[in-house]
Amino acid sequence: MSAADLHHRLQLLELEHREAQQIGLINHQQYRRDLEEEMAECREAYVGAAVTEIAILRAELSGRQVG
Repeated sequence: MSAADLHHRLQLLELEHREAQQIGLINHQQYRRDLEEEMAECREAYVGAAVTEIAILRAELSGRQVG
């Protein structure tokens, strides 16, 4: 998945979290734990993908870094 795709997924998970808070579902421990774990995994994947995409773009623009 691209960084943009992962960012969109993370936004959807954050929206789900806010909605769960509003209706009280966030008090269900297993649901909250699963949602927060999925958010953390998605956030980690997003950051990794973004850094990779930046590095690739930099290499395409500036050439290979030596030294």
